[in-house]
Amino acid sequence: MSTPTPQHRYGVLVPVKPPPVAKSRLAPLGDQVRTELAAAFALDTVVAVLESPAVGCVLAVTDDHVLAAALADVGAMVIPDGVSDDLNGSLVLAAAELARRFPDLRPAAVCADLPALRAEELSRALAEAGADTMSFVADAEGQGTTVVAAADVASFHPRFGVGSAQAHRADGAREIELADVPSLRRDVDTPDDLAAAQELGVGPRTAFVSTVMLGPGSPRL
Repeated sequence: MSTPTPQHRYGVLVPVKPPPVAKSRLAPLGDQVRTELAAAFALDTVVAVLESPAVGCVLAVTDDHVLAAALADVGAMVIPDGVSDDLNGSLVLAAAELARRFPDLRPAAVCADLPALRAEELSRALAEAGADTMSFVADAEGQGTTVVAAADVASFHPRFGVGSAQAHRADGAREIELADVPSLRRDVDTPDDLAAAQELGVGPRTAFVSTVMLGPGSPRL
């Protein structure tokens, strides 16, 4: 399947919670595994995002200095989390910083827990984004959101959180309803989610942590 070329290029914001406090629902796998997986998810996600020709840059938003260095090593620019207790507020601040640095790029945000992400699927979604409004991609369950993309900072109003897909719909955001972007919809919060992502094929860092720390079998408990 050919990948359409987006009319616009995006600066992608990737909010990354410090791994020691991230992914609490993976706690049944053990705290060390949970922490290592959270970092691996973020790195694999950022690498895949950067491979999309629709993406001009990635601004990773995190207060974890160790992970910040690793994210910079794979090509992201890193900025501190300006509103650490408010994800959406932090993203709005980051979008303003993106506009200051790269005024020709449109703002988008991608969740940091998409370890199976394929760049071509992100490209297809961004090619479908509205020309003058905010658009979003719902997660595999149809309740959450994995991607938002906007025409500009003024129309960038993310509503990440519980029930975010419906919140975006209620705000008038355009839903991108592509059927062939499973890796873009497969965020990972639970051991079952991780197993589903592994079936799609996860990135090398997630694969390494999963194999070394969990063994070659399924992470389901």
